[in-house]
Amino acid sequence: MGRLFGTDGVRGVANTELSCELAMNIGRAAATVLSKGMRRRPVFVVGTDTRISSDMLASSVTAGLCSVGADVKLLDVVPTPAVAYLVGKYKADAGIMISASHNPSEYNGIKVFSGDGYKLPDALEEQIEAMVLDGHGDFGFKPGSGVGKTNFVADAVKDYVEHLRSSVPNSLDGLRIGVDCANGSASVTAEKLFAALGAEAHIINADPDGENINVNCGSTHIEGLAAFVRENGLDAGVAFDGDADRCLCVDERGNVIDGDEIMAICALDLAERGKLRKRTVVGTVLTNFGFGKFCDENDMRFVATKVGDRFVLEEMLLNEYDFGGEQSGHIIFRDYATTGDGQLTAIQLLSLMKRKGKKLSEMKLMTKYPQVSRNIRISGEAKVLYYTNARIKEAVEAGKKTLGADGRVIVRPSGTEPLIRVMTEGLDISLIDRVADEIADVITAELG
Repeated sequence: MGRLFGTDGVRGVANTELSCELAMNIGRAAATVLSKGMRRRPVFVVGTDTRISSDMLASSVTAGLCSVGADVKLLDVVPTPAVAYLVGKYKADAGIMISASHNPSEYNGIKVFSGDGYKLPDALEEQIEAMVLDGHGDFGFKPGSGVGKTNFVADAVKDYVEHLRSSVPNSLDGLRIGVDCANGSASVTAEKLFAALGAEAHIINADPDGENINVNCGSTHIEGLAAFVRENGLDAGVAFDGDADRCLCVDERGNVIDGDEIMAICALDLAERGKLRKRTVVGTVLTNFGFGKFCDENDMRFVATKVGDRFVLEEMLLNEYDFGGEQSGHIIFRDYATTGDGQLTAIQLLSLMKRKGKKLSEMKLMTKYPQVSRNIRISGEAKVLYYTNARIKEAVEAGKKTLGADGRVIVRPSGTEPLIRVMTEGLDISLIDRVADEIADVITAELG
């Protein structure tokens, strides 16, 4: 991770860690770096999620962009993948999304997309960091008529929804679906999307007030959707996070279907139809053991990367794979998108369900190994100390030895929050639970 950019853009508590001044300078640096060599005025698209601080930070970023001569197309509230798609649709040179995804409302973030709709590579992020943090390079402020202009794009939601709708060959007519918008970006798109596809969508948590994004709702609190689906006798439920780049599901019984299970269902269908390039799926080191076994049993190859959808996508681009994702619900259908897209994932899965004429519970294919997780909150300084702490290293190695070949331990600092995450996996739930607690206790004692 860089000094500003984590695994998913710049992120921090709005108006303190992520200030207006920092946002403005990131806008200036992004425009300067990404327009290098251009002989014309660069164009950026800028979108936001529903956080109370998003307008403030979008205004700051926009001011920074305009101050160095970039024009800005304002998309207002849209999902993150809408920004990635609309960069190309509107022939812009880059895109910026103001969002902290699944994080609490006091956080916010800045995600930057290149002109081809992909998140920036490390080299470009490092150039932006050097300008913002070290003063390397000249922002090149534009006086007079050189200042950039802004305009509001009224059709952003309509254009994005139409793109999603066109990705499925059949309607969802007859399906009764629960849809949890997390009081986030999907609040402006989900109802239109499911109506266009003919589904009977029962929308919940689509009344954002600036502070209720992700609060006891969405993909991070899917238990509410599970109860809603059961109580209303619906066929399935889909839940998004704050910026709608993740999707988790529940079947008609209210059982959760995570990203690994969604990938298993969709990957096998793609493979059977000859549409899974190189019969390979890309996941991460946190992908369930059972997914790898499922791939082996169905003549598919599984490739694991570091945690983060950007690393999944880098592997996909490097080796020309077209499908991958994360257990958290970041699923990338590269035929239709350049980043994880929760609503795209939902309609691809529901379209498959309709085409096969099966209940979602009947489509579960992989056997999951039990996993347990612990999140230990620490300071930013302690995150750095984690890498050199001998006692923590000893505890992790002891845990790995205890679980042996039938289990594993993964301990990592979060890329977006002040947390150390511990995950243990194996056949014996009581054993992996104990090992996770033992490691978490050592981390808390050393760094908490």
